[in-house]
Amino acid sequence: MTTQPKHDHLVTDRNLLSSKAYGTGQHLAARQSLYQWQTPRHDLPGIVVNELVGIHGAVADVGCGNGKFVARVREDRPDLAVLPMDVSHGILGAIPVAVVADVQQLPIADGVLGAVLALHMLYHVEDQAQAVRELGRVLAPGGIAIVSTNSQTDKRELEHLWRQAAGDVLGIPEGPARVQLSARFTLEDAPTILGAVFGDIRTIPLPGVIEVTDAEPVVAHLASYEAWADKMGVPFLETIERARERVNEIIQAEGAFRVTCLGGILVCQGPQR
Repeated sequence: MTTQPKHDHLVTDRNLLSSKAYGTGQHLAARQSLYQWQTPRHDLPGIVVNELVGIHGAVADVGCGNGKFVARVREDRPDLAVLPMDVSHGILGAIPVAVVADVQQLPIADGVLGAVLALHMLYHVEDQAQAVRELGRVLAPGGIAIVSTNSQTDKRELEHLWRQAAGDVLGIPEGPARVQLSARFTLEDAPTILGAVFGDIRTIPLPGVIEVTDAEPVVAHLASYEAWADKMGVPFLETIERARERVNEIIQAEGAFRVTCLGGILVCQGPQR
């Protein structure tokens, strides 16, 4: 398994997550928006809906964030009762009929859900083993858990950009790493962690390349880590601005700034009883 980063405890700090990080949907939307420039484009909500074929009854989206997946499932599968849940009350503001809850202790009875979604959120959970047990506990026989995260190789160009920009600001060859969210639960680690509860796990890899000819989407993505700004070991705003300059220099020289992506969705069939 991958080595846990030094910022590990910050990624799971519930107070920070429910306030600065996800008190509103602003920062999450900035990270999501970068994928507009990815080729090929992956319709993640559509993939989730397709995996729900044959599922009936209730579906919980645990850590639903700004409700992107909730809206799509409700639109395409009005027969399903969709329950949005998140630890942040603020980010749930625009989602009707949502519940503030922690995946480590779900307020749901045993074996009542047809499916549970945990999309790009398990890296924020302190006790991942307990969270996975909870995902399994609430599923009815034949139910599925749909989980997503990124590979440990995902967006390495952004990490390199950050460290180079930070180094420029600090006057050293390379600055400290930024907080990396998915490093706590990577696509490579996920099958082992989920396999403690689920016996059949299928991974859907979602590779792509983001190519931008304007620095702003990249800058917005980096700036979305503002919640952890005082923990990054560099002047945050100055580093963001230096990153903007570096991206513009690359665009001018090469015609575009490119980022290699690898995310994935894991479909977990019924827990081992």
